[in-house]
Amino acid sequence: MPKPGPRTIHRYSDAFKASAVRLSQQPGVRVSDVAQSLYIHPYMLSRWRRLAREGVIVTRGAPMDPSTAAELKALRKIKRQYEQLKRVGWVEPRAIPIILVAIHG
Repeated sequence: MPKPGPRTIHRYSDAFKASAVRLSQQPGVRVSDVAQSLYIHPYMLSRWRRLAREGVIVTRGAPMDPSTAAELKALRKIKRQYEQLKRVGWVEPRAIPIILVAIHG
């Protein structure tokens, strides 16, 4: 149920949009992962990517944090490995909380 009162509208700078688009264009990085790490909706980032393709948002020369890009790539790699383990039966999704409880007591 929506909150009563006026809606909060976030306005992002062109530099922020350009940086987000550049991060999402890195090989092996998904739009949803970038959006989640920046606390924005994936649709908004997809829209910014379209505007960048159309030339409305200029991404050339936009600053990009290399540690964030590396972290997103590492996250994607871990997710891919996890999905592979699930497919071959090495990991049962319901077993993970049980294993963590057993380890941490």
